[in-house]
Amino acid sequence: MDALVLIGSFAIFCAIGVPVAYALGLSGIATLLWIDVPIHSAMIQLSSGVNRFTLLAIPFFVLAGALMAEGGTATRLINLAQVFVGFIRGGLALVTVLASTFFGCISGSSVADTASIGSVMIPEMVKKGYPRVFATNVTICSSLQAILLPPSHNSIIYAIAAAGVGGVTVSIPHLFLAGIVPGVLLGLSIMALCLVISQRRGYPKGDPITLRQALFIVVDAFWGLLTIVIIIGGILSGVFTPTEAGSVACVYAFFVTMFIYREIKWRDLPRLVARVTRTVGMVMIMIGFSVAFAYAMALIQLPAKATEFFLTVSDNKYVFLLLINILLLLLGTFMDLAPMLLICTPILLPVIVKFGIDPVHFGMIMLLNLGIGLVTPPVGPTMVVGCAIGRVTMEQITRQLWPFYLVMSGVLLLVTYVPQFSLCLPALFEGRFMSCL
Repeated sequence: MDALVLIGSFAIFCAIGVPVAYALGLSGIATLLWIDVPIHSAMIQLSSGVNRFTLLAIPFFVLAGALMAEGGTATRLINLAQVFVGFIRGGLALVTVLASTFFGCISGSSVADTASIGSVMIPEMVKKGYPRVFATNVTICSSLQAILLPPSHNSIIYAIAAAGVGGVTVSIPHLFLAGIVPGVLLGLSIMALCLVISQRRGYPKGDPITLRQALFIVVDAFWGLLTIVIIIGGILSGVFTPTEAGSVACVYAFFVTMFIYREIKWRDLPRLVARVTRTVGMVMIMIGFSVAFAYAMALIQLPAKATEFFLTVSDNKYVFLLLINILLLLLGTFMDLAPMLLICTPILLPVIVKFGIDPVHFGMIMLLNLGIGLVTPPVGPTMVVGCAIGRVTMEQITRQLWPFYLVMSGVLLLVTYVPQFSLCLPALFEGRFMSCL
């Protein structure tokens, strides 16, 4: 009955239109009242939930990504991608995917990736003869790389949600490393699909680029690419923690945007910072309330009950992973990625530990699963942004999205059942590469 109060009240609050963050807090309070626990204990948990040094990485990375997106870095990364793959048949589709790979290593956000790359590439693809729906589908699906590739702020949220659950501590640098191979695998798979579709439908080749133009483009994009080196190289070399890397990236992005590329006016800077502040504020509120929600879950022993339930369904690890994939794919269609991470991680992680699955590996499974939900109706926030930029309806792109769903599902199965894709780089970083083979 206690679990029904918690989950049922949360579902009711969401159904009547209460924002997810507040629904988490209110359902947690309702459960505490039900089990006669003082409400002020929830406020203490909420306060402690947002009072963490590691959380500073989120606003830093979001601001750095916003500065680079608005300051012309996205356009330069698109031009750089054009040098490598633009001359192939269907080259503009490949440019979109590769540019999303580059920019995903800066923004860490699928929505930001779609907005920045899509605003340039979708009109350009339509102008060159690509169908508007196809251009939109390529953009939204390739943007999912940003969820996996460092510095994904969703990886940070997963690490925070997993902290202390079942005695598990998940390293943020390990999560960043674990996302590289699945993220690149996703990008290559979408590129292969684009090549096949482009050949069958006869989409145009891109314009050739001379060596002189290519050198100019590479030099022009150098400052943007250096951001990726600062973030990833600084963390992996041990020079920065993820939080420190975010702050350094933020300062560097400000310098490049305002003094090198100079595509943002100083008068526009307060508006950009205000937009980032609103975004970060929503995330922090959600994290705080989710900690209170998780506290209520712990008091009613919901994770233990979930573990017991899943073990009664099947004690086979591979069957369990298949069931979890189906569950997360369904849940991801109705709610955004961050709240699902905060809700599901404390429930599922004890079960994961019981089955002997590495929490870092499971983090990649969750991120990719729930990322697919971002481009799936009825909610699909990345899909909504792509539709607005591409000027198409959700129904139009859904009808032609099934080849991309097949490719993304194939990558999901590989990541799920071949843990080496996620774990080899963290193992290599620790000098124990052979243990993951």
